[in-house]
Amino acid sequence: ILAVSLTSCIRSKILSSYDMIMIFLSLSRFFLQSWMMLDLLLSLLCEASYYEENLFAIFKTVFIFLNCSSLWFAAWLSVFYCIKVATFTQSIFTWLKQRISSLLPWMLIISSLFSFAICLSFVCDIYIVHDNFTAPLTMTNSSERRVEVKARVGFLILLCNAGIALPLIVFIVSSILLVRSLSIHARQMKNNATGCRDPSLEAHMRAIKSIFSFFILYVTYFISLILILSGVFLPFSIGEAICIAVMAACPAGHSMVLIWSNPKFRELPARILHHANCHVR
Repeated sequence: ILAVSLTSCIRSKILSSYDMIMIFLSLSRFFLQSWMMLDLLLSLLCEASYYEENLFAIFKTVFIFLNCSSLWFAAWLSVFYCIKVATFTQSIFTWLKQRISSLLPWMLIISSLFSFAICLSFVCDIYIVHDNFTAPLTMTNSSERRVEVKARVGFLILLCNAGIALPLIVFIVSSILLVRSLSIHARQMKNNATGCRDPSLEAHMRAIKSIFSFFILYVTYFISLILILSGVFLPFSIGEAICIAVMAACPAGHSMVLIWSNPKFRELPARILHHANCHVR
């Protein structure tokens, strides 16, 4: 997706709104997947160094930023589809259709700054939590320290959940509106059909299936992320391993659905496979 979007920009010498959001989403997903792999390898191979104050805080803060950014970019992609494809006649939709190209860069920048603000708040509190965990305890202040640690950890979880819940709400609302619009349009075309296969109707049905796939993958990823951030599972437990595997698989699945649903993205893998088969022969 990133290669096709960049190639399209270079050829046309114009950065379209769709290519822009695809580049942002692809880069965030690429860095997130790479960071998760590096985080997992270091936690397994260098456990003692990994849980040092600075390294642990850096890894978790970057993890929060990349996750929040990726969720926001996926949500803006759903909003972009909704505004471009939905056929609602309300004035707000008409206004957005006319201005989405100029609004989208600001939406991406503001969501990136929001993600950065969330991770900054997270890093400030994670240092306090770390200090409370590592500072020596006396008999007189141990219970107070324990209560303070629990309060700080609870605040961290609440902060992260609030930061990633906003893009989830945006994604759900835009997806519901888009599915409703496509369903109404598909029903109208089905009623007006003459009996032969209608390519437009089939395209609408494929779009609805893709949106449902996006929705399932997005919500599944969100639930896994909440479980990881909430510390429900013990480190290196089966539950944590399943959540990490789901978090790694969902972005890849979302990318596969995007490639499958867009002929422009399907063209490059087809050419690569064709050239590979030619070389094998």
